[in-house]
Amino acid sequence: MKKGQIIEGVIQRVDFPNKGIMIAEDGKQVVVKNGIQGQKVSAGINKIRKGKCEGRLLEVLEKSPLELDEAGCVHYGVCGGCTYQSLPYEEQLAMKAAQVKKLIDEVIDPENKDYEFLGIKASPQQKGYRNKMEFSFGDEYKDGPLALGMHKRGSFYDVVNVPECQIVDEDFRKVLSVTLAYFKEREIPYYHKLRHTGYLRHLLVRKAARTGEILVDLVTTSQLGGCVLKSPEIAGNSMAAADDENLIRDLLAGWRDALLAENYAGKMTGILHTKNDSVADTIMNQGTDILYGQDFFYEELLGLRFKITPFSFFQTNSLGAEVLYETAREFIGDALDPEDGGKVVFDLYSGTGTIAQMLSPVAKKVIGVEIVEEAVEAAKENAGLNGLHNCEFIAGDVLKVIDEIEERPDYIVLDPPRDGIHPKALEKIIRYGVPQMVYISCKPTSLARDLEVLQARGYEVKKVCCVDMFPATYHTEVCVKLCRR
Repeated sequence: MKKGQIIEGVIQRVDFPNKGIMIAEDGKQVVVKNGIQGQKVSAGINKIRKGKCEGRLLEVLEKSPLELDEAGCVHYGVCGGCTYQSLPYEEQLAMKAAQVKKLIDEVIDPENKDYEFLGIKASPQQKGYRNKMEFSFGDEYKDGPLALGMHKRGSFYDVVNVPECQIVDEDFRKVLSVTLAYFKEREIPYYHKLRHTGYLRHLLVRKAARTGEILVDLVTTSQLGGCVLKSPEIAGNSMAAADDENLIRDLLAGWRDALLAENYAGKMTGILHTKNDSVADTIMNQGTDILYGQDFFYEELLGLRFKITPFSFFQTNSLGAEVLYETAREFIGDALDPEDGGKVVFDLYSGTGTIAQMLSPVAKKVIGVEIVEEAVEAAKENAGLNGLHNCEFIAGDVLKVIDEIEERPDYIVLDPPRDGIHPKALEKIIRYGVPQMVYISCKPTSLARDLEVLQARGYEVKKVCCVDMFPATYHTEVCVKLCRR
C-alpha cells in the first residue's frame, strides 16, 4: 500500500471521534474519517506512518444497513457540519456510548470493581437544538458567487450555503437567508484568507431556547473592496474617509432594517457589528457596535437566569445542558449537605458560572476560576441576577490562580476546555485530596488521559454517564464521578 493509492473496503467500526476503521481488500487496516460502520467505501491513502495508514473518504459505494434511506438534511454529505445525519438517532446514541465506554475501559484500573457505566442520555431535541451558530462567508467554489454557511466537508476554503440546516430552528435560517441575499445583491466581497482582502467574515447568531431572545452579530474587517477604511481622525478628516464611513454606515443600516422586516418566532433583542482584522480564521472582537437593541440576551436553565453576551461561553444546547447539569448534581448527591454547615466548592474552568450557581444553594461557598475575563464578569453579574451571594469568581489560569486562593476546597468540579487539564494544574488539584470530585468533559480522549493520572494518584472512577448535547455530530459530553481511595 502506498500514498496516493485508491482502495476499497468496508468500515468495520468507528472509534472516537469519527475514525472509521476500514479493512482493505489486502487485509490491511486503514483509518477513514467520517465513515459509518457497515459502509463500503473508496478512499485515497494520504498518510502512512509507522505502518499505520490513513485514507480520505472519496465515495460511499454501498450504504450501511444501519443508515436511513434518506438523511435528515438536504445538505448532508456536502456540508462539513454534521457527520451522522443518515443514522437513526438511536444508532447515534449507541455508537457514542460504545465509543466512550471503550475509551474508559482502556484506562480504568482493573482493581476498580465498583465502576458503573450508565450509558448515554439523549438530547431533549434532536433537531433545532443549537442556541448558537457561527456561519462563515466565502464562495461556493473558487471565484464563485458569495456563500454564507458552513465549510464544505474536507475543504478549508469552500463554503456551503445551508438554508435548510436542521440543527438550528427557523429563526436562524431566516437570519442566514436574509443576510446572504442582502450582501449578495450588493456584491459585497468576503474576506479572502490568502489575499487578506475583503469585508465579510462571519455571522454569529444566538437564540435562547427558554426566552426566545435572539442576538445577531455581523463580523467584518475594516476593509471594503480591497481598500482600507480609515477613520476621519487618522485620515485628517478627508472627504474620502468620510465617504467610506458613510458607505459602511448605510450598508449596515440597510442590513439591520432587512433583518427587522422579518417576522420571527422569537424576539430580536440585538443586532451588532464587530470588527476583526486578525489574520487568523477565528472570531475576534476588535470593537463591537450596537446597530439595534442591546449587546446581550437572557437564557434560563434549571430555574436560573443568565445574561449572555456575543462571545461569552455558554453550552450550545440549552435543554441538553439541563440534562448534563442535572446529571452532575445527581453525581454530587448528598456530598454537599447544607445541614453539616456546608462545604467549600471549587468550580474550575467555570465559564459563565452555570455549575457554580447551580451548586450555590447547597454549598457554604463556591469559588469559580475561569481564564476568560468576559465570562467571569458575566458570571458575577448572573450570580447577582439570581440573588446568589456565596459565589466568588476569579479571572485567571487555573494553574496559577489556585495557588493564590486561601480557602481549601471540600469538593471540586472540573469542566475544562477540549484539551483537558494542564498536567501541572492537575497535580495541584490532586494535592487538595478532596474525597470526591466530578469531571465534565466535552472530549472523551482528553478525559481518558486525565483519568489515567487521577487513578494513579489515588482516585477511583465510580460512575460515568454520557449526555448527547450534539445530535448528528460525533461530539458528546461525559460526566464522571471520582472518589478518593
